[in-house]
Formats: sequence, structure tokens, C-alpha cells
Amino acid sequence: MARHNMRTIVSFEVKRTLSKAGFWIATLVVPVVMGAVIALIVMSNSSTVDSTESQASAQFTFTYSDASGYVVPAVAEAFGGTLATDEEQAIADVKAGRLDAYFAYPANPTEEPTRVFAVDEGIFANGKYSAVASEILIASAQAALADQSLTTLVRGDFQVSSTTYKEGRESTGLAEVIPPLLFLLVFYASVLLMGNLMATSLLEEKENRVSEMILTTMDSTTMVSGKVVSLFIVGAIQMVAIALPVVVGYLFFREELRLPYVDLSSLSFEPWPMLVGALLLIGGFCLATTTLAAAGAIMPTARDAGAIAAPVSIVPFAPLWAAALVLSSPQSVVVQVLTYFPYTAAPTAMLRNGLGTLSAVEATIVIVELFVLSFVIFRIAVRLFRYGSIEYSQKVALRAAFGRRK
Repeated sequence: MARHNMRTIVSFEVKRTLSKAGFWIATLVVPVVMGAVIALIVMSNSSTVDSTESQASAQFTFTYSDASGYVVPAVAEAFGGTLATDEEQAIADVKAGRLDAYFAYPANPTEEPTRVFAVDEGIFANGKYSAVASEILIASAQAALADQSLTTLVRGDFQVSSTTYKEGRESTGLAEVIPPLLFLLVFYASVLLMGNLMATSLLEEKENRVSEMILTTMDSTTMVSGKVVSLFIVGAIQMVAIALPVVVGYLFFREELRLPYVDLSSLSFEPWPMLVGALLLIGGFCLATTTLAAAGAIMPTARDAGAIAAPVSIVPFAPLWAAALVLSSPQSVVVQVLTYFPYTAAPTAMLRNGLGTLSAVEATIVIVELFVLSFVIFRIAVRLFRYGSIEYSQKVALRAAFGRRK
């Protein structure tokens, strides 16, 4: 009977949540905004690239003077420039509109600025002058190198291949770090999106004055369990909705978004880090869910529960504030405290697990801590819900709830 009630509660909660327009607005607003940002970045980068290329190849009349001796006359002529004989006259011609621009290259271009005098053609169009002046100097420097290989090296067009070793075996570097860290990303997204829903999951029936009627037909443990399971299902749906634009953006607009290239086929899914990451994610989510559910069982209204949901949702982000310390000194006192404090344990351990600084003993301790504490708080939430189901006007007093017999 309890199993049947459990399925009924899970089915009812999931369907009720998915049928609410507010849920889909909150869920889809993130991917829609991300999609809009991606579109704007793509269009902006495309226009910027086109603008830069057009500015560097722009044709206009200009003269130049070269105190450095670096400018190759043939290069300047190829851009349409001629050597100026009188600097003051060249500037006067620009002012009068008889000449589009005049470039004055200093004796030491690396320490002194190249001065550009030009006709104002608008904020965006004026960029062509400095672009051409820079391109002339770069092309002249490359032309001065007799060895074309040196030209390639100067431009940075060469590859570096690195091989690193970890515990006697070849390490895949970033490809080995990324997969376990994905669990941390999922955890933070779930806490941000599901925090308020977790806190109010046990309040709807109380606010509707039907909680005491429900408890006459089913056990409070079954009721709370069904609520928690439904939160897992709803959270998974939200994760898929959020991940979709990220995947699309990376696969189709990686270059426009300036995202680093990662050969997905080379990603290393090591069994132990992936297992630890998955258990930490589940344990961390269980702890957050049961804690917020217990807090919601205490409060009489959703507004009161929301006041508790905010700090509980913010505390797990503390490891990000100490990320530099986690990276450089994982055995420091601060990092150890963050690793074992229940509400920062999951994200800190997931971060260290991805970076390879979490030992098997530490991982075991944290995982056991998360699941044991989640079970304890779950039992507390059940007791609070049973006692607080008929408390509509004020929060439940813990002493009174645990002082009564079941």
C-alpha cells in the first residue's frame, strides 16, 4: 500500500509541477537568455571580424614619415601610401581635407606611440587608420626577416605538444579534469533552480489546509519520500533544459563564442573520479533537499520558507570564493574545513575530485557524511511535517515537535 501511495505522490507531484506555467517560465528563461546572448555574441563577433578585416584593407590617401627606418617603402606603397617630405605640411593637408591621413612612425616604435593624423569619418570608421598604420609596421617587420620560418615564429603560428605523467601513467590533462567537474556544474545549477521549490514542497498542502486529511490516508514518511523523489525527477528535467543551449552553443558556435576547443573523443572518463563525482552530487542534492524540506515543514507559509531557502542555497557557493586556495593548497585548514563542513562538503569535494587532490579516504568520509546526515535530516523532516501539518499560523517549535510521542 505504501509503495502504491509513493508512486501516486511522485506521479501527482511531477505532473502538477510540469503543468504550471511558472515552472516552465523559470526553467526556460535561462536557456532562452543564454540563446539570446549566444546569438548576440555571434552577430557581434561576425561584424567585428568583418569590420577589422575591412579596416585593415581599407583604401584611402595617406602619407607617412619613418624615423625608425623599419617601414619598407614597397609595403607602404602597397597600402597606397607615399613618403611625406614635410610633417607640418602633411598635417595641414589633413586638416584641410586634401589628404585622408598622415602616419608619423617614431624612432623607437616599441617605446613611443605611432601618431596618426586623419580626417574624422565617425567613431567606427576611424579605426581603419590605426589598423592600416599597424599593419604596415607589422608587414615591414616580417619582410625584413630573410628566413620565412622566423616570420612564422614571430606571428606565433606554431604548435607545442606536451606530455605529462601522473602516478607513472600518461595524463590526459584537461580532458581528464572536465568530466568530474561537470557534476559540480550540475549541482550548482540544481541548487539555484530548485532551492525555492525544495523549501516549499511540503507547504502547498499545509497552505491549502488539506495536509491533515492526507495524513489520515498515508504515512508521513511516504508523503515526504514522494516529495523528495519528485524533486529529483523535476530537477533532472530542468538540467536537460539548461544543458541544451550550452551543448548547441559549443557544437555549432564555439569559435564565435571564443570557447576553448576540447576534443570530446579524447575526454577521459576515469571510473573512480566519475563514481565519486556522481555519489557526491547525489549526496549533496539529498542533503540540500532534505534540509530545505525540513525548513519548509517548520514554516507556516511559502514566504517564510523562502527566507530560509536563500542562505541554504548560498552557502554551497563558499568554495568558489576560496577556489584559489583549493587549487593551490588543498591540505590547508580552510580547505579542510570546507571539505568536511556538511553544506560545503559536496561542492568542495567535487572540485577537489576533478582536480585530483581528493584522496580515496577523504572521498569516502565525505560521501558517508552526506548520506548519513541526509537520512537524519529526512527523519527530522518527517517528524516536523507530521507535527506541523496542522500548524498554520506560526512556525513549528522544535522542542514541542520532538517532545511529543509519534
